[in-house]
Amino acid sequence: MKQKSTKYIALSLLALTLMQSCNYLDKKPDNLLTSDMLWETRANAEGYLNQIYAYVSMPVDDYTVLGASDENSCNIPSVNVRKMVAGNWNPQSAYWQENWNNAYSAIRQSFVFEENIDKVPESAMGSDLKTQYKAEARFLRGWFYWKLLRQYGPAVLLDKPLSLNDDYNKYPRNSFQECVDYINKMMDLAAADLPVVWTSSSNYGRPSKGSCLAIKSQVALLAASPLWNGNPRFANFKNKDGKALAPLQNDPNKWKIAADAAKAVIDLNAYKLFTNLEQGDSSFDPYLSFRDLFLTNFNSEIIFSTHRADTWQWGHEKRSAPEPGGINMMNATQNVVDAHLMRNGKTIEDPTSGYKEDGFVQQDDPANYGKQRDGVNRGYIAGNSYMYVDREPRFYVNILYNGKPILPAPTTDDRNFFSSDVNKDGRGRAEFYYSGKAGVGQNSNSADKTGYLGQKNVSPASNIRQDRAAYRPFIHIRLAEIYLNYAEALNEANPSNPDILIYLNLVRQRAGLPKLESVYPHVAGNKDEQRKWILHERQIELAFEGDRYFTLIRRLMMGNPAVQTIYRLNVSANDNGQGFAFQDFYKRQTLQTRYWNDKMYLFPILQDDIDKNNALVQNPGW
Repeated sequence: MKQKSTKYIALSLLALTLMQSCNYLDKKPDNLLTSDMLWETRANAEGYLNQIYAYVSMPVDDYTVLGASDENSCNIPSVNVRKMVAGNWNPQSAYWQENWNNAYSAIRQSFVFEENIDKVPESAMGSDLKTQYKAEARFLRGWFYWKLLRQYGPAVLLDKPLSLNDDYNKYPRNSFQECVDYINKMMDLAAADLPVVWTSSSNYGRPSKGSCLAIKSQVALLAASPLWNGNPRFANFKNKDGKALAPLQNDPNKWKIAADAAKAVIDLNAYKLFTNLEQGDSSFDPYLSFRDLFLTNFNSEIIFSTHRADTWQWGHEKRSAPEPGGINMMNATQNVVDAHLMRNGKTIEDPTSGYKEDGFVQQDDPANYGKQRDGVNRGYIAGNSYMYVDREPRFYVNILYNGKPILPAPTTDDRNFFSSDVNKDGRGRAEFYYSGKAGVGQNSNSADKTGYLGQKNVSPASNIRQDRAAYRPFIHIRLAEIYLNYAEALNEANPSNPDILIYLNLVRQRAGLPKLESVYPHVAGNKDEQRKWILHERQIELAFEGDRYFTLIRRLMMGNPAVQTIYRLNVSANDNGQGFAFQDFYKRQTLQTRYWNDKMYLFPILQDDIDKNNALVQNPGW
């Protein structure tokens, strides 16, 4: 055990050097400490806990945000997600295998920490702090099992760290329900010794009781959803001894359990939806409220987050920025663009919404859509397509479209860097057409492929040209998602309950939209219609946060042709000196029809792991 612990300390130092973080996260154990020495000081013990936190990943480069769902496509053909959606993968591909490996490394280290923290002398660390740290380790253990459950399904549950001499063939997969019960147990144990919320900024990134209850909400929603609630595809999903790994019968009561779990978070009364009023503004602004939610540290909506310093790798800015300063990586699809509503809360398919695709804005008119701030003009800029006028505020946060000013470019020179001579006006308007600065005529290999980029989480305080991104939180769970969890689960359990629309409308209200039932009265109390709108709201509110992929997965919607057919604009159209106002660019085209096989509802376990553990069975279809 001493040799094993020392090895993990040494190997973890590389991960720790990547954690450019503040306060307690910047402490680490000295290299090559022995097992006994590690627990002699508070600093070393805290360093060991911090290396477990280092495994809490931010999905800036994973499949959920790079293009595995219909909201995004990556412009780089060689990335794994492009191979994934083409069906070119198998149990030996090892796509995102680090999620499996890192989760079990973190789980193992959580046991080591919990078993040894009491060895730290009382003079160095009091019993209250030891109790708190044990709770954090239990939360992290449950967190990583939840991550495994979402990606791979039932995992191997451990109750201690395995030694080098352990027989790994004695460890089969536990059932889905056993995994759910274990995660809930870890969250309950952790919640008992954690505050409802942390009130000091020195505790950025630590879980709270609210974090624990939020994970229970996520797990309960997954358990209630069709993927794991009596899914016939899993009828033969069993261990080698015949033990069923998936629930074989649909249990409608699981929706009530999920609704109650979400409501438990809400009833803490510890969180509220963030608005720009928290920043001292005198009047509510839905655009700033939604944009700055992701840029404001330790705000009222965050339930669990990771905080990182200003590196472009973390900040999204380079991925979400066009050429020549950015890398055009986060190509938002026409699918997600069309999902965003109009300013009046209606869909673009509604003939009464006021949406139109032909024609262009003739002159700048910011007064038509609220105040102008941080260089943001919400649709009314000369030359902009009417496709982008009078859309809901979240559209202007989420989407960078042709002709929209680029946000993270602080000076006139920085902004003009992104514009062709014909368009240089100090605003740096994005050029996605063929001959534009970000177009395929200028950058055949790295050009934007859809005519859009996802822009959520991009800070105006950053500077793309200098490869610097402003410090901000990465939000893993926030209150709006819990509201939507509650509305979704309650609709399945009791569609006439007024709470469904109350909490759905709270999210819409922060987005500057009218109540759903005032726009579409027929929706109220209609289970199917409410479900459609709740899932639609998730698609918009949680866009580019990883939720869309998992919602489509747990709802068994990923095989829908409407989801697998990805649309873009005609990026091969040339402006011929017309700037932005030429209609050919704004014609929809099919970017790709993605491959789908139902086995892809779960990731395959790496074949090497199957070979090493004879008790481990592969996921169905792989």
